[in-house]
Amino acid sequence: MSKAKGSGYGAGAKLLGLGIASTGLVTFAYFSVASYALDDVDYKAISLLWSILFVTVSVLYRPIEQLLSRTIADRRARGYESGHPLRTPMTIQAAFALTFLVVALIFKDPIENDLFDGSSALYWVLVIAVLAYAASYFARGWLAGHQWFGLYGGLVFIEANARLLFAVAVVIGIAEGQSVVAMGMAAAPFVSLVVVPLAFSRRPRESAPKRDDELSMARGGRFAIAVLAIMLAEQTLLNAGVITADLTATDAAVAGYVFNALMITRAPLQLFQAIQGSLLPHLAGLEAQQGKAEFEKAIRVTILAIAGFALAVALGLLILGPFAMDLLFEDDKTFGRLGLVAVALGMGFHLAAGTLNQAALARDHAPTAAAAWLFSAAIFVAWMLVGVIDDELLRAEVGYLGAASLLCALLAVVYRRPSNAPPPAA
Repeated sequence: MSKAKGSGYGAGAKLLGLGIASTGLVTFAYFSVASYALDDVDYKAISLLWSILFVTVSVLYRPIEQLLSRTIADRRARGYESGHPLRTPMTIQAAFALTFLVVALIFKDPIENDLFDGSSALYWVLVIAVLAYAASYFARGWLAGHQWFGLYGGLVFIEANARLLFAVAVVIGIAEGQSVVAMGMAAAPFVSLVVVPLAFSRRPRESAPKRDDELSMARGGRFAIAVLAIMLAEQTLLNAGVITADLTATDAAVAGYVFNALMITRAPLQLFQAIQGSLLPHLAGLEAQQGKAEFEKAIRVTILAIAGFALAVALGLLILGPFAMDLLFEDDKTFGRLGLVAVALGMGFHLAAGTLNQAALARDHAPTAAAAWLFSAAIFVAWMLVGVIDDELLRAEVGYLGAASLLCALLAVVYRRPSNAPPPAA
């Protein structure tokens, strides 16, 4: 089968990386503009709304993005350019969205009153935005599976700019108030779908006879639930240190120190989504078409690049870490060099684990990979609660390194297991 020009992993990662990096800058601009448009109280509520929205849609909808990406890429590698099975992913996505809606309606009063200080507008923005992102993430998975990474990057870039325009409108006086700034979060995923008609116009004609390979609900459901568990575990690794420090520390500011230290890993993980978005369909295609050697080469090259990046960050933090943290954050806390180095190394293991996780998904080992993530997250939470190290910040830094390295080791074992995917295409 011939490969579409520019559809390779390297080209895809660059295109998607450019789109997501640009999106990150525009998102930063949205919050910068919003901070000028609103007072401190209203801005804090916007930040909280975004945090809840981001975690919710990542956990709920990344599973279907990954399922679509893997399924479509695998079929394309086997010679089936169209007629991809969409019914099961669409049904599962709808079920996730409906479940969220039911829970949000049941807990409307505490969400609206306790989280958003009685703001009905912010509550409904949250509900509408989460439902809208169901379609956005479905489109992302469909685009990634076809390896149309330019359109994928365009989708997230348009989304970020649409959101920014609402904040700009308030600053320049066209509109006013917190509600308008928040409405950008609900409108953006709808606007971003303008790229979908462009993608439909690029669909190739059926190049092989259709076959009855509709993805079963049981198989698709197992994959989606496993990836949902992975997303929950990843959020635990990123946030459990902050939450447990807030619960156990006598100094209320400690949780903020832990959050700032773990910012070292949050930004690279955000950018790594570009690599993940192109890596899974690439690996699924290699597994279906070219076999083990090319598959392992892609993993090896990615992990070596991650190791070099993590070591460079660790060295930089060893030299300039305390100075850089004092410059970036207005904290009374002096951050220790070795603790910051531990977070940088943990970030490297975390990124490597993400790479091995994509390999596990490509080889149809999603449930086993999920078990590794959940076990590592549970160990991290237990470590934080037991309190072997008295200093909560150092405890979180060391614990994150330990949990991330454990996760990487477990996923390396999963990666070595024989594939459950169908045999390579002839």
